[in-house]
Amino acid sequence: MPRQSASLDSATPGRIAATALALVDEEGPGALSFRTLAARLGVAHATVQRRCTDLAGLLDLCADHLAADLPDIPPGTDWARATEARFRRLYESLTAHPGLLALRGGRPWLGPQLLGRLVEPQLADSIRAGMTPEEAISAYRRMYLLTLGSATFVDHRDPKSSLAVTRTALAALDPAEFPVLTGHLAAILPAVVDHEVFYGALRQLVRAADPAGHARQRTEPRADA
Repeated sequence: MPRQSASLDSATPGRIAATALALVDEEGPGALSFRTLAARLGVAHATVQRRCTDLAGLLDLCADHLAADLPDIPPGTDWARATEARFRRLYESLTAHPGLLALRGGRPWLGPQLLGRLVEPQLADSIRAGMTPEEAISAYRRMYLLTLGSATFVDHRDPKSSLAVTRTALAALDPAEFPVLTGHLAAILPAVVDHEVFYGALRQLVRAADPAGHARQRTEPRADA
């Protein structure tokens, strides 16, 4: 009995998540299993399974471990500044662990840390800034899906590989049939791995949704008035 308690104490949720993320980052998504993870932790695999139940539970634990690093935004921070800071940090956390994204697939991100450090404060800030609840959730979903999609479909930890795959695919195209794709490789290839593609799109969404901007538009005199 004491040995079991000691194992559970050493296999804390935080340590399990951090070790699982390191395993996936170093050896790839296929390396993750309860037995491999337990070996790294120095406990029985049943101990890890007792904490997580199944692989889905383990992945949820890892996702929420990352969400714990989302920023605490001081009250009264400008809505646009706070919104961009939250989603930039989420993107940075996700792109640092592409293996986790591959394993989770389309599973929703609904852990308590993500809900408490991103969803709840973002919606609350939006409503305080003047959005209706419907407008707040719509704006949140646009930025959330942009962030998740941008992080999922490019492995920013290995940009050379991503560029090589894209270059090979485009080089195989018939220039007569695909004149734009084959004729503008110098412009197309950098965009494949450029983080600014995400950051620029996020800023556009933030500006479009910013309640302060909408208020200015309502108060500014019309040009034809």
